[in-house]
Amino acid sequence: MDSSQVDAYLRRLGAEYPAGPSTESLRALHLRHLRTVPFENLSVHLGEEIVLEEKRLLDKVVGGGRGGFCYELNGLFGALLAALGYEVTLLAARVYGDGGRLGIPYDHMALLVRTVDGGERLADVGFGAHSHGPLAFGERGEQVDPGGTFRVVEAGPDAAGVTGDLDVLRDGRPVYRVEPRPRVLDDFVSGAWWHSTSPRSHFLQSPVCSRLTEDGGRITLSGRRLTTTAADGVREERELDTDEEVLASYRDHFGIDLDRVPAVSRL
Repeated sequence: MDSSQVDAYLRRLGAEYPAGPSTESLRALHLRHLRTVPFENLSVHLGEEIVLEEKRLLDKVVGGGRGGFCYELNGLFGALLAALGYEVTLLAARVYGDGGRLGIPYDHMALLVRTVDGGERLADVGFGAHSHGPLAFGERGEQVDPGGTFRVVEAGPDAAGVTGDLDVLRDGRPVYRVEPRPRVLDDFVSGAWWHSTSPRSHFLQSPVCSRLTEDGGRITLSGRRLTTTAADGVREERELDTDEEVLASYRDHFGIDLDRVPAVSRL
């Protein structure tokens, strides 16, 4: 990522160029990302190809004003952080589903970020509702965040007897299991393909677009249902009756201009 691309990305976030790769700057960038770049799966329902290449991701998220899901958002955010002087490692994770079952390999991507002053941080701007700030990777106690109370704990051995993975818990419930081994962006192509095509992928069930609001709440458009959740947890839901209302909601709440309403994929 060259300097002009970094500048454009920071403008997209509404963020100042950080003085250095510090923990404070990482927190600020992390929060701006969650507030301005939505978590969304619209490409799946618009028939758009998901391409995990830095230039294509820049064109989509920065040039096109779009969002994406974890591989796109964390992959691109990691490239920005590296260009700003942070040491960044891509990590694979598996998300906990119903009944405590873990998802597929390369189910999710998170970032291990090393700062000049604060050790290692687990950053994640691609999970939807999650921590507002990066988590201390080496801390095993509770970490209180506006998004909940988090813990990073040692996971038990997996089915193959492998140990060393870490579970990320939110309010006492496991969210995902992280493999603390370095990966590269190409490693996640299979996961992106699965989530874009498999009938078992929850991403195919409905178009979703969601972002953090300035007051710490969340706004989400799932199909035609617009949900606004305040920081205190109070929710308001409204069904949008017309295509015009749906398109206006994408534009007004998420800055996304579409010429048609995403349709649920049918395999």
